[in-house]
Amino acid sequence: MDYHSSIRRDWKSAVSRSGRTRTPRIARLHWVLVGLAVAIGGIVLTVTPPEAGATRHETLVAPDAGPHLKPLPLPAAPVEGHAGQPQSDAQQPEGTWHTVTVRRGDSMAAIFQRLHLSARELHDIMALGRQTETLRRIHPGETLRLRIGSDGRLLELVDETDLTHGLKVWRVDEGFRAKAVSRAPEHRVAYATGTIDSSLFNAAQDAGLSDNLTMELAGIFGWDIDFALNIRRGDHFTVVYDQLYLDGKKIGNGDILAAEFVNQGQVYRAVRYEKPNGTADYYTPDGKSMRKEFLRTPVAFTRISSRFSLGRYHPILNRIRAHKGVDYAAPTGTPIKATGDGRIVFRGRKGGYGNVVILDHGRGYSTLYGHMSRFARGERVGTRVRQGQVIGYVGMTGLATGPHLHYEFRIHGVHRNPLKVKLPDAAPIEARYRQDFHKHSRPLLAQLDVIRSTQVALGTAN
Repeated sequence: MDYHSSIRRDWKSAVSRSGRTRTPRIARLHWVLVGLAVAIGGIVLTVTPPEAGATRHETLVAPDAGPHLKPLPLPAAPVEGHAGQPQSDAQQPEGTWHTVTVRRGDSMAAIFQRLHLSARELHDIMALGRQTETLRRIHPGETLRLRIGSDGRLLELVDETDLTHGLKVWRVDEGFRAKAVSRAPEHRVAYATGTIDSSLFNAAQDAGLSDNLTMELAGIFGWDIDFALNIRRGDHFTVVYDQLYLDGKKIGNGDILAAEFVNQGQVYRAVRYEKPNGTADYYTPDGKSMRKEFLRTPVAFTRISSRFSLGRYHPILNRIRAHKGVDYAAPTGTPIKATGDGRIVFRGRKGGYGNVVILDHGRGYSTLYGHMSRFARGERVGTRVRQGQVIGYVGMTGLATGPHLHYEFRIHGVHRNPLKVKLPDAAPIEARYRQDFHKHSRPLLAQLDVIRSTQVALGTAN
């Protein structure tokens, strides 16, 4: 009689004798052996590591174990540490993230103190040198994220400088490591058109342009168009510009790529071109610089209180006296800018001019700025200044009836009307870049043509 037949016979005998189920001794021994086998198999599976680098999720069921035995899960692959070695339980990723918004007057030392972090850890991070130099210049509103372990140690720090740039610092066995992180935004080309009814800013706002783009537009054409004096109703503009997107959301605007401005029937066009060395500027379609060697106006004025005239009646001297410049009325303290690169040849008090600065720009060009309330700090006779640099502030020193800037423009000592004098151009595109410039500018100019023709077809162009 075999083993299984004996088990069945004993089971029937027990039931027939007592009327209730009783586990025979041999049956109990059988299931004890099965349990031991399963347990031993589980232990073997637990101590037997999976293949290196593999992550297994399947489960193993003991054969013929019956529905009362649960599946035995296979252990997961070990997590590797920084040196490629498996981490212990204490080394497993852990900690809690804390988000900190930089306050006015904050420093990294103050933030570490608020979070009860070690000053030694901050010292080690800053000792990484140029990699973490940006942490010395955190600004209000900037966001920091810090992951802190249950033992109070810093595990990771992320400085989100802006939406596309940041710094990541993380703990390693020997201290900390850091690297700059960046995300490249998606560039999309957009355009806007507008017709001036009251002012450039109102028209630009109606066209959907931001204030920064509007200022950039005025800056591009500012050498040819006086936006305070020469704008007329019906003047219109077209702007092709760059929009920046991240994760499908617009995060801002880039540069103006090409633009057209029609002022009193005169058409002006500009294209942005970046040289191989990374410098960029705006040029006419034939490669001439949109810049001039001189700005048309040196100050943000409210009105012109007196124009260039050889027969002007002087309001203080009560006699006819030539007015060889232009007076720009503006509030006291308004910054005055150098209209061109030059060197200060006079800085001080000069008769009826009051406080005055005279600049020599070379090649016979010079400019004079009078009636200043005060001079810019750090400048003296002999100092070289750049176009647009502040050299003083509006006042009413000398012979003046109100706060204004008196501005003169001279060529070889001869006074010229600053509002009408032809300003010398800046350097055009170098010959070595000319072919690349035309290759780059042609499609942008074609976009302006398409937009213009579309406006004409729709009847929206003037």
